[in-house]
Amino acid sequence: MLRMELANDFAFTNLDEPDVLARAKEDPRGFLASHPAPRVFDEIQNAPHLLPYLKAAIDADRRPGQWVLTGSQAFPLMAGVTESLAGRAAVFHLHGLTQAEIPIEQRIDTASELRIGCFPEPRLGHARIDSRLWMASYVQTYLERDVRQLANVGDLNSFASFVRLAAARTGQLLNVAQLARDAAVSPTTAGRWLAVLEASGQVRRVAPFARSLTKRMVKSPKLFFTDTGLAAYFTGHRDDHVLWNGPMRGALFESAVLAELCAWFEDQGELLPLTHWRSSDGHAVDFVLEWAGRCHAFECKANATPVPRMGDGLRKWREILGPEAGATVLVCDAAERTRLGADVEVVPWRELAAYLDELLGSGGRGTGSSA
Repeated sequence: MLRMELANDFAFTNLDEPDVLARAKEDPRGFLASHPAPRVFDEIQNAPHLLPYLKAAIDADRRPGQWVLTGSQAFPLMAGVTESLAGRAAVFHLHGLTQAEIPIEQRIDTASELRIGCFPEPRLGHARIDSRLWMASYVQTYLERDVRQLANVGDLNSFASFVRLAAARTGQLLNVAQLARDAAVSPTTAGRWLAVLEASGQVRRVAPFARSLTKRMVKSPKLFFTDTGLAAYFTGHRDDHVLWNGPMRGALFESAVLAELCAWFEDQGELLPLTHWRSSDGHAVDFVLEWAGRCHAFECKANATPVPRMGDGLRKWREILGPEAGATVLVCDAAERTRLGADVEVVPWRELAAYLDELLGSGGRGTGSSA
């Protein structure tokens, strides 16, 4: 999709092709001379030796936006960019498809959305692509290439088991010690492997809401897989009906909402100012969005029919926070926007991006940046 959007303005060179890569390695200066800007170099992590020459080309002509460097392996790509192009490159982490980016005629039911996830190829090609086989291939490539070669994980079987156990905890409070015990590894190893998953964009942690940043660090974060299709694959969900009526339905739906929130802020070029809240007496709010001095609260429910009790945590949040409370929003699978009384807005999850545009202002938000 990125290639299609840039096709009219940029030439495209794929550094995954052996003959192209060989020429780039043999004569990097001559290669760049024969591949001038404006140009996209895809899979740039395969040719880190090109980056110093690109740096010289950028310094010779400082007009911005002449080169687009993309890659599918975060570790070597970021290492090369930060070492060679410091101060000369803007970094964008491309998210999966959002609901706003999927054509209306290609929308599917929510259970299928959660099972397939938001990677463009299986999501847009679900009618002709077996998403299970696609995920199996992705996982194999990720484990064998990215993890073994780049993250120095020796025992792939143990790591794969660890990832499956982590996927079963998506949307839950993270207890690293318990996860380590279940995976039969040390807490140190579990922490390192979680850092690998986080650095490679597979998982995200959401810190607890607290006035003190120190308290946020010591309390338990929530763990989320960034793609529900990947979490569903790791937890063995192959059937939409079983998924929708099973125990992970709510957690996967909450993960899908988080993905929409993340994408909105990444499109803005903003860090995600998101936490979760849980009171001592058991009340909770899934996401707290701190923005411009207000704290907006979002509760996620995979129900199509909102009922008043679903807003209890949001009302308690508003009662406790007082004047600093912003919008209190129930995000669910409803067909249209409505309200639960005067204080809780009901927003369909497919319309969340449009709602955020209205609530926070689009800030020049683009049409998306899907991988």
